[in-house]
Amino acid sequence: MTGTLLSLGHGYSARALAARLLPQGWTVIGTTRDPDKLGSLAETGIEPILWDREAVERALARADHLLMSAAPGDEGDPALALARDTIAARAPNIRWAGYLSTTGVYGDADGAWIDERAPLNAHSRRGRARVKAEADWAAIPGLPLHIFRLAGIYGPGRGPFAKVREGRAQRVVKPGQVFSRTHVEDIARVLEASIAHPTPGEAFNVCDDEPAPPQDVIAHAAELLGLPIPPEVPFDEADMSPMARSFYADNKRTSNEKVKHMLDLEMRYPTYREGLAALLRETEGDSGTP
Repeated sequence: MTGTLLSLGHGYSARALAARLLPQGWTVIGTTRDPDKLGSLAETGIEPILWDREAVERALARADHLLMSAAPGDEGDPALALARDTIAARAPNIRWAGYLSTTGVYGDADGAWIDERAPLNAHSRRGRARVKAEADWAAIPGLPLHIFRLAGIYGPGRGPFAKVREGRAQRVVKPGQVFSRTHVEDIARVLEASIAHPTPGEAFNVCDDEPAPPQDVIAHAAELLGLPIPPEVPFDEADMSPMARSFYADNKRTSNEKVKHMLDLEMRYPTYREGLAALLRETEGDSGTP
């Protein structure tokens, strides 16, 4: 199956999906707010367009698949603020729509396991904005919406190795704290599987199998590089930005069993160990030599 995918907010995860769809004969139209990025986006094989009402509306007239990746802002979801009426009018012609949300919509679970049945109890402003954006997209009549709640994303260009090498990595310890993560390739694989087997109205947690304390991930990265493991730093003493510190307010173990059962998909990188090893191979060659 092929089609035309309009990627609204063509960012990191959307680029990974496009890399899987383009070789199959798909047309991918991706938006950017930066005119200087049009050329580099075109080099990846997509049709780049500016984040402009007329351009987006013309693209919507062609698209039969829709992916929304941009985060909500002060005016709510940016795509709905830009072109809600056109999206609603095109809904009957859309075969699949995906909204990339975050596991932050669940808020804090005090380290417990949660799945998609958990209440949306976000405490942060960002989390509450995502809850509203999910609801706003779901309110469009006839749109075959699928919601994907992503855990912490890592992958090529987004990993701990640079900080570990440069001596900037901190092993921040907050007792009992764990985070769920997901490799960007697994995000793309989940989206591709959903496109192939649509289940409108469903939400999916996209994460690996093993939530883990952040200090364990940094330690493993150092071990893979053959470098000293950075010392532990208590959370209250850590040098972090307010945004980075805010992520520690939510503590939960997110389940991906629904993806496995409904989409019949196992994670290629079931834990951070497989994911970090793959990143190192990609950047340093199969030997893994730092």
